[in-house]
Amino acid sequence: MNEVLDELLRELNWSPRLLARRLNREFGAGTVAETAPYHWRDSGGVPRPPLPALVAHLLSCELGRLVTVGELWQRRATDSPVVIPADAGMRQSWTRGGTLGAIDDWVVAGLLDRRQFLAISGVSLTSFPGGYLADEKAAHAVTTAGAAGPLIDQIEQSIPLLQRLDDASGGGAHLDYVSAQFRSVALLLRQSSQPRSVETRLFSALAEIGQLAGWMAFDAGLHGPAQRYLFTALRAAHECGYKSMAAHIVADLAFQAATREQSSDAVALGEFAAKIAERAPASVRASVQTRLAYGYAVAGDLSAFERAHKSALDVLASSDRSEDPAWMYYLTPSHLDTQAGYALTHVGTLASDNGSPSNGRSMLRAGEKLLRRGAYDRPLADQAQRRALFEGAWLATAAAGRGDLEEACILGRTAVARTATVRSARSLDVLGKLAARLRRAKRNEYVRDFLPSLESCLRRGSVS
Repeated sequence: MNEVLDELLRELNWSPRLLARRLNREFGAGTVAETAPYHWRDSGGVPRPPLPALVAHLLSCELGRLVTVGELWQRRATDSPVVIPADAGMRQSWTRGGTLGAIDDWVVAGLLDRRQFLAISGVSLTSFPGGYLADEKAAHAVTTAGAAGPLIDQIEQSIPLLQRLDDASGGGAHLDYVSAQFRSVALLLRQSSQPRSVETRLFSALAEIGQLAGWMAFDAGLHGPAQRYLFTALRAAHECGYKSMAAHIVADLAFQAATREQSSDAVALGEFAAKIAERAPASVRASVQTRLAYGYAVAGDLSAFERAHKSALDVLASSDRSEDPAWMYYLTPSHLDTQAGYALTHVGTLASDNGSPSNGRSMLRAGEKLLRRGAYDRPLADQAQRRALFEGAWLATAAAGRGDLEEACILGRTAVARTATVRSARSLDVLGKLAARLRRAKRNEYVRDFLPSLESCLRRGSVS
């Protein structure tokens, strides 16, 4: 008999069958047979990996304290990294209690969380924001006014500095640090009861830091963890009525889906974000529109892409920038244009690779024109190195795609130079697209001179 498992089930007032049902609910139907936990409890049976870790994790979340694999299975089970979907444990009721339950997972798991989260897609992904819309709280301004002590003041004041870390070094450089700040705020929310005004500020801070952590994880190529951060941040934004941040978060999910060429997900999420943003500040609405435009482009609806891009520019031009949230500091007309530029370049490369070279070149030329308005030529000492790398990599890819190999290599050299200080898997992925095009022209003198350094950069990035 497994006395440890028996005692923990008694503490939760769970039967073995209920444990099986909870495992199947959290990790997917068919994860375990409903009778298997009776064998584990009564006969001391040990399941195969990754079930030992899945059971330990579920019990830890329910009990609010860490239950290790070694403790639960008396060191007879093999521990392993757990592969689970990004929304596991996130689909609780859209209430304060449900949101705190989702936050508990971050507190229980801690910094040494060895789970591997898989990005979700399709209905599993697009249905998630539906919970926000179905139980939307009355909008109110998120304020930092009021006496709450120096700790929350320090948290709020640190957020703009955290955002600058991403601008300078990319998501892969400081994600662990930002993640630690996210968990610290989560812990504060769970430690003790707070006055409602203080709790609202903590939820607001958690939403902002969670959005940043999700964006940085996405930039680092960690798509499952990115979704998980963003799901939690959306719940926090919902709890404090932070509609502009909620719209921004769902737009991030749409942008991620477009980047991954999941067109239907990108459009559905972008339209969700636009609905949430209807009464948000103009800069937020403009940002949402440009991300929705990316989804339309990847879906092949260039008319809708043009309308959304124009809408973003019109909204921003007519806006009162004094109403902008602080985290919209980066949004300018040139930024909207460059986002449209790499959307067109992306779909242009897809068209070229899928047997439509004429259409591809047309979109590449249009994308390149818009990208020229961006940050690709910023000095290497400029703060916005991650953006400059990403836009420069797309611009080089556009040049290579339309046959200007000399220009592609010139732009590529500058982009590669930025990788000395920027860790961005998303940018390296674009440099990989550039390399694929240059390999087809190895005999060209400019390619022959530049390609080895590009290949070396990609190899370094793959093991960093």
